[in-house]
Amino acid sequence: MGLLDILLGRTKPVAPDLDQLFALPSAAVTLEAAASFTPTGRGAVCFATVEGAAFEQTHREVQALLDADADRDGPPVRLIRDEFGYSWLVSERTPDQLPQLVNDLHAVNSSMEVNGFGPQLLCSLAGFQDTEGRSLALVYLYKRGTFYPFAPLPGEGQRRDNPLELRVKATLANDLRIEQDLNRWFPLWGAPGL
Repeated sequence: MGLLDILLGRTKPVAPDLDQLFALPSAAVTLEAAASFTPTGRGAVCFATVEGAAFEQTHREVQALLDADADRDGPPVRLIRDEFGYSWLVSERTPDQLPQLVNDLHAVNSSMEVNGFGPQLLCSLAGFQDTEGRSLALVYLYKRGTFYPFAPLPGEGQRRDNPLELRVKATLANDLRIEQDLNRWFPLWGAPGL
């Protein structure tokens, strides 16, 4: 960071810390004890879609790596493009395999970063659900190195359960690095993996 940045009040961006993802299993224990939310076994990594042979090769390598896991039950890892033009690499595990799901998410992020596609990474999420059928995602913002909860309300329309999100924020404050700027708690309507 240079003198001009200091004078103009610019801050140095936070470097992503992918190891933060490994805090999710312990946070899940806290979340279940405090709010009765359990893992769904679904998760995804979102990134800006990139065209080109190098990116396609990276995608194939990541998918082959994750699909080669002998312990994987259920569908293979899949690539989905959403209506906004973003790509999602979705992994599904059984609900009791959250550590393996976190390994999947970490492997996708790490592979993309190592192959020069780190700037395209946007977020990763792990899905949770309670006994009432409410959905919750713990979202990791790649460029901020922080998490936030996203709780869409069931039914028609795009509404979120803000009180629940704030309760989860308070509940997990000691388990995860929570994003303090609520303006960065972006809604992920229709996100695969949720």
